[in-house]
Amino acid sequence: MREQVRIADGREPEPSAGIIDSQSLRAAEAVAAGSRGYDAAKKVQGTKRHIIVDTLGLLLVVIVTAADVQDRDGAKPALALLRDWYERITLIWADSAYAGKLVTWARKHVQLTLEIVKRSNDVSGFVVLPRRWVVERTLSWICQRRRCVRDYERLSEHHEAMVLWAMIILMGRRLTRSTSPKSR
Repeated sequence: MREQVRIADGREPEPSAGIIDSQSLRAAEAVAAGSRGYDAAKKVQGTKRHIIVDTLGLLLVVIVTAADVQDRDGAKPALALLRDWYERITLIWADSAYAGKLVTWARKHVQLTLEIVKRSNDVSGFVVLPRRWVVERTLSWICQRRRCVRDYERLSEHHEAMVLWAMIILMGRRLTRSTSPKSR
C-alpha cells in the first residue's frame, strides 16, 4: 500500500531516504515488567517506539523497546531491519540523540549515511528543523489512534502491530482522497 501512496504522490515506489526518531509512551498495567523502563529525560515509565519513515512520513520500520533504552541503542536494530527491507535507501536524517558512534556504526555495518540535523545555537524557542518535522508529524498521526496513545499491549510485537494498523488506516484514507473524483 505504501508504494501505491508514493506513486499517487508522484514519487518512486521505493524511497531513497528516511528519517528516524523515537517516542516514549506510558505503559498500562498489562505491559510486561520486562518490557518496561523509565525514560529519565521525559520522566515516563513505560515503553519507547523507534520509527523510521520516508520523506512523505510513511512508516518504514517500527520497533518497541523499554523506555530506558537509549535512542542510539534502539536505532541499531531498526536500521538493520531497514537495510534488510529497503535496499535503495542510502540516507537517514536524525536528531542529535543519534550522534556519536552510531553514525560510524551505520556506515560500517548497514551502509547507511546517518546525517544529524542540528538545531541552531543562536535561535531560542520552537524552530522547525529541516526534514525532522516529517517524522514528528508521523508520530502525531500515530497518536490519533487511541490504542497508540499509550502502550496497552502485553507484548511489544502487539504494539508494533497497532502502529502498523494506524498507518494502514492513514494510507488507505490518503489513497482514497487521491483517487476519488475532485469535487468542483
